[in-house]
Amino acid sequence: MERNKQIQVGLLAVLALLLIANLFGGGFKNWFKSESEKIRESAAASMSADATVGNASGNIPGTNVNSTLAPSGPATTIQYENDKFDFGTVNEGEVVKHVFKFKNTGNEPLLITNAKGSCGCTVPTWPKEPVAPGASAEIKVEFNSKGKPGRQSKKVTVTANTTPTETFIEIMGEVKGKEQPAAKGVN
Repeated sequence: MERNKQIQVGLLAVLALLLIANLFGGGFKNWFKSESEKIRESAAASMSADATVGNASGNIPGTNVNSTLAPSGPATTIQYENDKFDFGTVNEGEVVKHVFKFKNTGNEPLLITNAKGSCGCTVPTWPKEPVAPGASAEIKVEFNSKGKPGRQSKKVTVTANTTPTETFIEIMGEVKGKEQPAAKGVN
């Protein structure tokens, strides 16, 4: 009987330790991370902590409803070398790739929390690490022209700790459609 009580008390102590570790230390998973990983996650969490979404009756003034990743905290500025790229004319089915270069023109580290194309055919890749003040980096954009004949204009919305929170880059051009086979006549 005494042995059972000791086991119960031991298990309760382990549970209490786990609860305390989760409440105050972010759990045991953080014990095995490097300091740079902890700092990056902390910065990203603090920038997105104040993101709010409007309620059913309408938007809350001053909030960004389009992105739950809208960062808060110290803001910086971003300047694109060119925010538009005209790829000219391509054949339908070709994949167009372009690199948009930008510079952090502010005094705080720039952290891009999201970049989203206006449709699934436009896929951006952005730096996940903060960009130091005065430093430059790139956003790579791929546009798949399959099933997109005609004039195209696709925007990428970049969400970061910048003023304004969202900036836009654009890829555009003409997609030459595939030749359609002539319809066979019925006799």
